Amino acid sequence: MKAKKIAAGMVALLAMSGLAQAQISDSVVKIGVLTDLSGQYSDLAGHGSVLATKMAIEDFVAAEKPAFKIEMVTADHLNKADIASAKAREWFEREGVDTVSDVVTTPVALAVMKVAKDKNRLVLGTAPAASSITNENCNDVTIHYGYDTYALANGTAKAVTQQGGKSWFFLTADYAFGHTVEKDASAVVTAQGGKVLGNARHPFPGSDFSSFLLKAQASGAQVIGLANAGADMANSIKQAAEFGITPTQSLAGLLIFISDVHSLGLKNTQGMYLTTGFYWDRNDETRAWSKRFFEQQKKMPTMIHAAQYSAVYQYLKAVKATGTDDTQKVMAQMKKTPINDFFAWGGKIRDDGRMVHDMYLVQVKKPSESKYPWDYYTIKATIPGDEAFQSLADSRCPLIKK
Repeated sequence: MKAKKIAAGMVALLAMSGLAQAQISDSVVKIGVLTDLSGQYSDLAGHGSVLATKMAIEDFVAAEKPAFKIEMVTADHLNKADIASAKAREWFEREGVDTVSDVVTTPVALAVMKVAKDKNRLVLGTAPAASSITNENCNDVTIHYGYDTYALANGTAKAVTQQGGKSWFFLTADYAFGHTVEKDASAVVTAQGGKVLGNARHPFPGSDFSSFLLKAQASGAQVIGLANAGADMANSIKQAAEFGITPTQSLAGLLIFISDVHSLGLKNTQGMYLTTGFYWDRNDETRAWSKRFFEQQKKMPTMIHAAQYSAVYQYLKAVKATGTDDTQKVMAQMKKTPINDFFAWGGKIRDDGRMVHDMYLVQVKKPSESKYPWDYYTIKATIPGDEAFQSLADSRCPLIKK
């Protein structure tokens, strides 16, 4: 697998001292986008994450006029942790990559985090979900930027349970992400007075969910919590409709992206609640950036794409502010700098690496309610960041002193 190199910025309109120049290793800041370019997560991350990175670099060069060169390299990790860790190691050791970003799927993220810690390079985790990334698996070179399973469960599971969905059965992807989102959502359901009647764990990736869905149907649960994502989640929804499970039992998608709603259509997803950190049609700023993205991608951005742009831009600002690409100095700068952009206003990166920002509880519109293309969500509530994400007091991250 050959990495594609895209030189994105060679503008040097501001002079830097020789000392400052020397602090940028190889006089180049190199950003690696390690993502799923061909598998089931390629729509929600993939080429859109590559485009978002390119946009961030170009916008940074135009606005900030850095006196250093910026390059981007990309690779497809095929959703395999061993391939991801090998590529990250190659990038760090041979190609001078300073930060690896996106890293969609939790196993990939955890594998890359270990290599990055060993090599003292930074990870911008905009796409993985498991809250364990900033808990027991945290380290001082990783920022978990976009969202996590705790925030997703705290939004969707809480809302559905409060509205009467008191008994749950989980259909769970049998790997780290699925296990974590099921655990986090179960805790929320129980805290809201609900009950978890059981679970069925399916292989990742899967295609035939019939036996698992029939087990969920037999449980009699009011709500079937989908602790999966991407094609697994989409196929679960389609097959639940085919078997007549819905609308007798409700489905609660615990990780649904706007790309999923678009693919499935409003007829199949109408009325579903979901939690997201970004919606393209939320305000003038989100619309302006998203329309630029759409012009090139021909699709509206997902939460991951918006987070990728924001994380890369913030990283480059920290490099410029410190005059170095040294991981610890850049990380310290990012942690002390508030994030105020179209993705997050008042965002902050905590000592455990969690980027805290507002999340949004949304409901998918009925077909009759959608007035224009990609008009899919009604925002039901804004969940303040400090409520959406796990508190530091409850953190299991060894970096946090109790």
